[in-house]
Formats: sequence, structure tokens, C-alpha cells
Amino acid sequence: MKRLKDKPLTADDVHVIPGAAGGPKALGISGLDKAVFGDWLPAAPQPRSLIGSSIGSWRFAAIMSSDDPKAQLGKLAELYTSQRFSKGVSPAEVTRKSVLFLEELLGGCEEHILNHPWYRLNIVVVRSLGLLEHDTRGRLGMGLMNAISANMVSRRHLGRFMERGIIHDSRLKLPVSKLVDFPSHEVALRPDNLLPALLASASIPLVMSGVRNIPGAPAGVYRDGGLLDYHLDLPYEQPGIVLYPHFTDRVVPGWFDKTLPWRRGDATRLQDVLLVAPSREYLETLPDRKLPDRKDFEKYADDDRGREASWRQAIAESDRLGDEFLELVETGRLTEVIQPL
Repeated sequence: MKRLKDKPLTADDVHVIPGAAGGPKALGISGLDKAVFGDWLPAAPQPRSLIGSSIGSWRFAAIMSSDDPKAQLGKLAELYTSQRFSKGVSPAEVTRKSVLFLEELLGGCEEHILNHPWYRLNIVVVRSLGLLEHDTRGRLGMGLMNAISANMVSRRHLGRFMERGIIHDSRLKLPVSKLVDFPSHEVALRPDNLLPALLASASIPLVMSGVRNIPGAPAGVYRDGGLLDYHLDLPYEQPGIVLYPHFTDRVVPGWFDKTLPWRRGDATRLQDVLLVAPSREYLETLPDRKLPDRKDFEKYADDDRGREASWRQAIAESDRLGDEFLELVETGRLTEVIQPL
């Protein structure tokens, strides 16, 4: 806060941008993404690390896949919105449809992503250990129950069940300092592991199948990076401001911490983070008074058209988030509204 009050935020201050896991919630900030990546950052081109888990990594890959990031963000939102799943759909079928989703969104764009002039992609995944290596419902379910119980005692115990992997653009070093909280490994991003890494990063246990043996990575079954790094509570290491377009004003460390209100982001890790999120007043104006989320597939189980209409309205309304962000940074009024995280 002191830094921003001494010098108003400009695009060249930003070197790192995190993208959280959260599924359809990302659609609810599509307009903010369009303003940041389509209007604001291009005015100050420089190498920037984009680090995401699950839908966060998909957003960034879409942005990097074309010279028109706004169009690709719109395509991502429409592809996600138009997904339909029958009741009791199997993880294998969800995975099959997700592969088709990624191929339609990014197929043929791999080289554009890997050679983007300014952005460097970092995809967060987890390598499963023990019972989490299995896709059979019984064993995987038991493994998840054990992990949830261990996490209740201490987050550090999750290291018995999974390890962090970051598949990253090796043109730039990782945007975080040495990771010591969990066993972690780095893998160079390349054409043959880009789509498998993205698929793995969003592979929620029991919802999708795990991804086996990502090329170039240690052998094993890989799953959703949000299991460990739901909101990217990481020790960022960079020279400026970490700009964080986010769905909420809370940083939740891991997926299993969503129901644990006392689990919050580490203040020392987040000291250079500027988090930009929808206000409660804004959310009250949306259909269902919230951003789209995965539970909507159940809520609108017999009304796909209703869910799609609700989501498309939320996507359209999110342009207001982008407009307000641009107004705040262009007028210098940002310091009037920032609050301690």
C-alpha cells in the first residue's frame, strides 16, 4: 500500500500475474481479464510471468494463444458456458469433453503460446501419491478422505499425499522463491506437454480422470493444481507489483481449505500483491447474486438454457469490472479504494 501511495500504479510495475483455480468463477471476471490483458498491459510490453492452476492456467493459455486476447477470452467463456453434462456423467466422459474443449480453444496455437513475445506461462499441477494415484472411486475416495483429515490437523501433512509440479516457460525463471513447503519439481514447458499439463491442472479428483505421465515430468498421475495451490499463496519473487485479478477478496491456500475460514494466505508472501476482485455490491446485481460456479450444474440440472443465460449475463456484466479497473488506474484514483489484504 505504501508503494502504491508513493507511486501510482502503471502497467510497467507488473511482472507477475497469478490465476486461481475456481472453475466457472473465472467467467465472472472475463471482462476484467479483457481490460487487463487486452487494453492495459499491452501499452507497456515486457516479459511477464503468468502462473495459474486449473482454470487460471486455461485463462492464461487462451490469452497467449492469439494476438487478440479479448476474442480468445470470449471463446473460452462461451465454450465453458455451452458445456452440458448428463446426470451421473463419468469422470472419463468429463475428461474426454475437456480434451475436446482444449483442442478447440488452443489446438494449433501451441507455438504461439510457447513463443509469446512477452508472456511466460507457468502451469501448476500436483503429482498424486499413494491412494490418490488411483482413479477407482473407492480407493481415490479413501485417499481424499485421508488427505482432508490430515489437512485439518496441518496443511503441511498434505505432502504425504501429493507433490507440487510447475510446468513452466524456461525463458524466464520461476516467479517464486525456492519452494520448501511441499516437495516440488519444475518441468520445462514444450509442445508435447502443454495440453497434457493444462488438462492435468484442471483434473479435479472424482470429477475427471488423472493425467498419467506428463511428457518430461516425473512418472505418475497428475491432478488439479488447486489441490495444493487453490489461490496461489506462494512466495512471489519479482521486482514490482503482483497484479492478481481474482474472484474474491480472500486468498485460500489449498482446495481442502475452502471450508476452513482460519486458513488464509500468508501475509509475508502477499505483501507485494494487489488483488482486484468484485465487490459485494457488484455481486448483488448478478443473476443468483453471485459469480457462476460449479454448483450451478446441479442447481440448473434440468435447465441448461437457464444456466447458460445466467452465466452469459454474468459474463456480459463483467465488462463493468474491466471498465472500473481502467478508470481507477488511468485517473490515479486507485489509492482511494485500496484496502489492506
